[in-house]
Amino acid sequence: MQLHRDSAAEPAAQLATLERKITKAVGKAIGDFKLIQDGDRVMVAVSGGKDSYALLAALRLLQQRAPVRFTLEAVNLDPQYPGYQPEIVKKYVESLDVPITMLDAPIHQLVQDKLSPGQAACPLCSRIRRGAFYTLCRERGFNKLALGHHLDDAIETLLMNMFYSGAMRAMPPLLERDEVPHVVRPLIYCLEADVAAYAAAARFPVIPCASAHCAAADRRRQVIKGLLASLEREHPSIKHNVRRALGNVDPRFLLDPLLERSNV
Repeated sequence: MQLHRDSAAEPAAQLATLERKITKAVGKAIGDFKLIQDGDRVMVAVSGGKDSYALLAALRLLQQRAPVRFTLEAVNLDPQYPGYQPEIVKKYVESLDVPITMLDAPIHQLVQDKLSPGQAACPLCSRIRRGAFYTLCRERGFNKLALGHHLDDAIETLLMNMFYSGAMRAMPPLLERDEVPHVVRPLIYCLEADVAAYAAAARFPVIPCASAHCAAADRRRQVIKGLLASLEREHPSIKHNVRRALGNVDPRFLLDPLLERSNV
């Protein structure tokens, strides 16, 4: 006998499952690294991409459910690329009953003036955005700036720095700066595939980067992504293992003479 399934209920169930998975991972990261504490004022950078939408949605749910009390607002920066639609971001964020500040900066013109064709715009764009967000947070009294970097971002950054810069640096879940705001990355335990699935199930109004330079994104990062994908096919748990390695460092087996070494 074949059981009848309610096809309308399946997407809702899938969304609920993914929402729980993402929110649980975000909550664990917040607890493990004390990313958000009672009384914090948290500004979330929302670009309109899947990652920042997922981050904001998870933090909004936790704000409503968790015992920790914190203020949550969002910020969007219009880079003035032709075709970018900040009003879509504004409408969605306001639907969550989260206040949002809309900024703009002539990033498109700066990219046109300073970069050669085929050169990745992401580093320049990121610096300009970050500076604007820091300034806003200081002016508005926000002590935390939340960014949507996930586990894949951290692993790719680690490998890029190792392979191309000779440094062992990833993305810290909490970057405590000399002045506020401190930078937090609550998605740090989330795989990009899970974030993408959540974004699709939740039907976030994702708007792609409108920069022509993004089509020529950093080739090195694409190489690292391909390498990880190849390794993951052979070893499905590889990203989780790298995550554990980032929190399980033994200085005795590294080559930096400045690291403190235990005699144990």
